[in-house]
Amino acid sequence: MSLCTHALTDSPVGPLTLVATDGVLSGLYMTEHRHQPPAETFGARRDPADAPFAAVTEQLEAYFAGELTDFDLPLAMRGTPFQQRVWAALREIPYGSVMTYGKLAAELGSPGSSRAVGLANGRNPISIVVPCHRVIGASGSLTGYGGGLGRKRYLLDLERGLPSHM
Repeated sequence: MSLCTHALTDSPVGPLTLVATDGVLSGLYMTEHRHQPPAETFGARRDPADAPFAAVTEQLEAYFAGELTDFDLPLAMRGTPFQQRVWAALREIPYGSVMTYGKLAAELGSPGSSRAVGLANGRNPISIVVPCHRVIGASGSLTGYGGGLGRKRYLLDLERGLPSHM
């Protein structure tokens, strides 16, 4: 049986819920986050300064300050093998860059699976750290984002060094 705990921390995109399973980050959810598990599955609430959340909080603060471009955290992501492949590919999209769903599908060796890539992207349980916000529509449009398009725009602007407003 896995032990889950959670912590709440503030950020420029609003409160974030950090979830750890057996001491490893397994969820990062924004308010009104689509596909968020029920809160009762998050376990006991901890202080964000306590392990294992201290390192996550520290890296998020550095990211939002523009000082961190690549997270270095152990992750415990549960999903199908295809979702795991998509989430691993998301971590390869460089800071400040974007990629279309179609290009990501092609890079995964499944050029006709952009819709499946989009669904897996939307189920990413560790937002921001696993940068699903860097995936955009074929036309360059900001299509769906579990935390809302305003947050997606904020994160992309932050990474491009543009003024960001929520």
